[in-house]
Amino acid sequence: MSESMLTAAFIILSGGLQDAYTYLCRGKVFANAQTGNIVLFSAYLFDGDWTHSRRYLVPVLSFMLGIFVAECIHRHFKHMERVHWRQLILLAEIVLLFLVGFLPQDGSTAANALVSFVCAMQVQTFRKVRGHAYASTMCIGNMRSGTEALCVYFHTHDREVLHKALTYFGVIGLFAVGAGLGALLTRVFAERGIWVSCALLAVSFLIMFIREEEAK
Repeated sequence: MSESMLTAAFIILSGGLQDAYTYLCRGKVFANAQTGNIVLFSAYLFDGDWTHSRRYLVPVLSFMLGIFVAECIHRHFKHMERVHWRQLILLAEIVLLFLVGFLPQDGSTAANALVSFVCAMQVQTFRKVRGHAYASTMCIGNMRSGTEALCVYFHTHDREVLHKALTYFGVIGLFAVGAGLGALLTRVFAERGIWVSCALLAVSFLIMFIREEEAK
């Protein structure tokens, strides 16, 4: 149920929204693209600007912590029956992102830390769609896998490989739509635009319940 495209679609939209939100509304910091944050951290550090350097270091450390916490939750709750451990992650994400919407602009460092923490939990928890490894909060790995599969299809004409390529490009498209939605919501609702991400994750949470009941 956690690997279905329907469940993943809302998670991916949320991932794109979160990245646009922190960049456009919270001081041009990336929630997901930690490579970009590391580049900017190092650039400002070598320039002697510790204030700006620290702004990009915080989400990197928070991202690492999010992965650690998600894995701990997986290990401790993977045998739960009433609620899947991945749904616990979604609940945690929803609560944290809801809190982010209340933080003013002078609390953007904390907001970026929380969103990066959420993104890390998400990318660590939801790692497959339709049986294929993917990332719901970034695009570079999906671009590589999709393009590779497309190349294989041109040589083999294997329809399953084409379906795999289209899945990856679909994921990228959904992420782009989420980012565009994030830009629009940030322009209209400012800090509280992140609450739409909570709604998207809530849909995935409920879909997982429905699919679980159908399986029984």
